[in-house]
Amino acid sequence: MDALAALDRRIADCGACPRLVAWREEVARTKRAAFAGETYWGRPVPGFGPADARLLIIGLAPAAHGGNRTGRMFTGDRSGDVLYRALYDVGLAAQPDSVAAGDGLELYGTRVTAPVHCAPPANKPTPAERDTCRPWLVRELRLLCPTLRSVVVLGAFGWQAALPALAEAGWTVPRPRPAFAHGTRVPLDGLTLHGCFHVSQRNTFTGRLTPEMLREVLRSAAREAGLL
Repeated sequence: MDALAALDRRIADCGACPRLVAWREEVARTKRAAFAGETYWGRPVPGFGPADARLLIIGLAPAAHGGNRTGRMFTGDRSGDVLYRALYDVGLAAQPDSVAAGDGLELYGTRVTAPVHCAPPANKPTPAERDTCRPWLVRELRLLCPTLRSVVVLGAFGWQAALPALAEAGWTVPRPRPAFAHGTRVPLDGLTLHGCFHVSQRNTFTGRLTPEMLREVLRSAAREAGLL
């Protein structure tokens, strides 16, 4: 736990990408009108969940007025509402919503992280920013390795970031690298990789990703991890 907590503190102090630093700090200064009275986190957002997690969920990046505001992944935005509700429904979270870092949310055997830890303009980090941030994900995977049994990747961007990170962290990734698809399963060394459409509003509002589709992937991954 100490090693992961130390990693989280180091992530929160990172300033490696000038464009992302400028954007996250600008958003924290100007704020959204609905949150004008709040103090934004405005820093890189570390992962959230126990150090002995058996299931890891990899997203894309913190939302400008979500994680960049609250300091916790998928907290305080519509995407997080969908994700944490599904985790609660399948028995992996203590409560169905996540509104602030101190709201009492607890995840059971599950950790949530992202390949890019700063909120990017238009929710679109560049490939260079993704690659600059990769060592943090590699280190997190290595620390979780003793217990980790399943990984759920949300979206194609996260998939493209996760595969090289898993390889660098010590897992054997097939060549050619498997393509992203919702519901795909890729067995690695003692770990199963699951693809899932991202919980973005574009996907959930259009029905491309329904709550049951998300729950189905999470249940499958949780069973693989021995959590259900």
